[in-house]
Amino acid sequence: MTVQTDDGVRLWASASGRGEPLVLCHGGPGLWDMFEDVAALLGDLATTVRWDQRGCGRSERCAGPWTTDRFVADLEAVRGHFGLERTALLGHSWGAQLALAHALAHPERVSALVYVAGTGIGPAADWHPAYAGNLRARIDEVPERLARWRDLTHRPQRTDEEDRERAVLQWSAEFMDRERALAQAERMAEPWFGINDECNKVLNLELGRTTGAPELYAACRSLEVPVLIVDGAGDIRPRSAVDSLERALPRVRRVILPGAGHLPWVEDPKGFREAVASALG
Repeated sequence: MTVQTDDGVRLWASASGRGEPLVLCHGGPGLWDMFEDVAALLGDLATTVRWDQRGCGRSERCAGPWTTDRFVADLEAVRGHFGLERTALLGHSWGAQLALAHALAHPERVSALVYVAGTGIGPAADWHPAYAGNLRARIDEVPERLARWRDLTHRPQRTDEEDRERAVLQWSAEFMDRERALAQAERMAEPWFGINDECNKVLNLELGRTTGAPELYAACRSLEVPVLIVDGAGDIRPRSAVDSLERALPRVRRVILPGAGHLPWVEDPKGFREAVASALG
């Protein structure tokens, strides 16, 4: 299905399941929806709406603009296309930041927010150095993988196949179950649509300027939308990063799944389903 934005960009979208609406916001920036398992897991609890953000995945390739405000407007276009007066939002990683931004901009349109594996509203300096160290340590469990990942990362140009290989090596660090980590990362890359590096770079620079700002803390303190924070205890991004958001929100609960990493629905589907069901109830 195609959703057209107010500036004419075509977005891929899909709806399935039954029940109250739940719009899913995928991670990145620059990636695509990988929520097929989530849609299946929640199919009897909610009508899940999946979509690929602009310029990414199955959506139309375009020249941006790459700003949070533009992506919030795109999310509004998806909501309007499906005729949803009000919807719950579930965002993962960067998508958690996007879903939060939408809730702050349009609280009357959001019934609940499920904030999964985000990095809070404090400055990146509070968590990113530890994340980078944890990432290298996880990949270094098989030393030749770290060497290959570093080689691919520092190449000025990569083929599409090399981009995929690098992504799989990096994504393998996202799982607690180290025996299955590489296979799980391969699943994330199938199908492979290619990472929009420009989108990733520009939006991450914007996030670097806006997180930690007093205005963001003040906006979160005024948000009356109920928020559920879901963390995997084994996420390589320190979960303390999310403490800033938890402290600011007036209506918040937090669930930490001890056996999961950055994609908690993969490693603890039962716990993840129960947590999301509690937010939708």
